[in-house]
Amino acid sequence: MRKTIPINVPQIDDQEIKIVTKVLRSGVLTGHPGKGPMVRRFEDAFADFVKAKHAVAVNSGTAGLHIALLAADVTPNDQVIVPSFTFVATAEAVALIGATPIFVDINSSTYNINPEKIEEAITEKTKAVIPVDLYGLSADMEAIKEIAQNHDLTVIEDAAQAHGALYHGKPPGAFADMACWSFYATKNMTTGEGGMVTTNKEEFAERLRTIRVHGETPPFFYTSSVLGHNYRMPEMEAAIGYVQLQKLPKFVEKRRRNAELLTERLHDIKELRLPTELKNYKHGWYLYTVRLLGAKATMRNEIVGKLKEQGIGAEIYYRTPIHLMPYYRQFGEYSLPETERAAEQVFSLPVHPGVTLEDIEYIAKSVKKLFK
Repeated sequence: MRKTIPINVPQIDDQEIKIVTKVLRSGVLTGHPGKGPMVRRFEDAFADFVKAKHAVAVNSGTAGLHIALLAADVTPNDQVIVPSFTFVATAEAVALIGATPIFVDINSSTYNINPEKIEEAITEKTKAVIPVDLYGLSADMEAIKEIAQNHDLTVIEDAAQAHGALYHGKPPGAFADMACWSFYATKNMTTGEGGMVTTNKEEFAERLRTIRVHGETPPFFYTSSVLGHNYRMPEMEAAIGYVQLQKLPKFVEKRRRNAELLTERLHDIKELRLPTELKNYKHGWYLYTVRLLGAKATMRNEIVGKLKEQGIGAEIYYRTPIHLMPYYRQFGEYSLPETERAAEQVFSLPVHPGVTLEDIEYIAKSVKKLFK
C-alpha cells in the first residue's frame, strides 16, 4: 500500500531536539516578566526576519489576536471587521473581548477580504479591521491601510498562515499596526503551539508585553496596572522556533517549488481553478488550494474523499464560513455570496517541504484521473 501524503507535516530533526534538551538542562523553562533568554533570542530573530521593530512572543496565534485587540483598546461597545472565510480564531478573538465581529465578503480569486466590502461595512462603532493572509497569500494591505487611515481604524493583520510571504517586497505587518503569527504544528514553521505579535509602534509593544504577564509592568511584579492574561511562551517552544526560523527560507522555497510543479501538471484540468501568485506578491504556500468550478459541496466532498482513499491528504479549508457557525449566528444574518460559494468549492492539496517529486507526480496523476 502506498504511503499517505498528509496535508502538512512538521519538519523536525536533531537540531530542534538538541536545543530543547539544552533548555531542559538549563533549568530555565520560562521567564519573568514574560520571557527567558531563549524567548528574547527568538523575538529578536523573528523581528529581524519580518523587518519589525518589536516582536512579542505568546503561547498561541489566538492569544496573539486577543492580546492585539486588547492593546488596541477594543471594548465591548466596538465593532471589528473580519472575513468569514477563514479559521474561527479571527472572529473568536473579537468575541472574547466582548466586541462585535462584522463579517464581510472576500475577493473570489484571492479568497482574502475585499477592501471595497470593508469600506461599506464601516460604522461609527468600527474600531479595527483584521485582514487575513489566507493560505499564505497577503491581503491587499495598501488598500486596507488607506481605508483604515481615512476612518481612524486599527489594522491587525492575521498573518498566521503567511510565514515567508511578501507583499510589494515587504513581509506581513509592514502595512499594519500589528501583525499576529501562529506557530501551530502545521504552519510553515512551528514551535508546537505558540504565536507572535509584531509591530513598529512602541506604544503597542509596551501594552502587549504588559498584558502578556497579567498586566504587570517591571519592576512592579505582583502588581497589575491593567487587565492582563497569562500568555507567556515557554522557553522550549522558543528554542524550537529559533531553529525553525533559520530553516524557514528553505521550507518556503520548497513549498513554492512544489506549488509550481503541481500547477504545471494540473493546468489543463478545465474544471479546476488553480491558485495563482499575483504581481507584487510572494506566496508563502501554506496551503495549495484549488477550486472545483460550478460545483456544489457534495461533488467537492466526493472528490476529496476519493483522494483520501488513495492516500492523498486533501483537506477542505474552510467548509463552514464563520458567520454560518452556530455560535456566530447571534451577530446577525449576512449575505456573503463569494464566501459561501468558495466554501462549497475549494479543497487543498499537499505541497509541504516533505512532499517529494514522486509525491507530486502521484498527486497530479490521481487528480487527473478523477476528471477524465
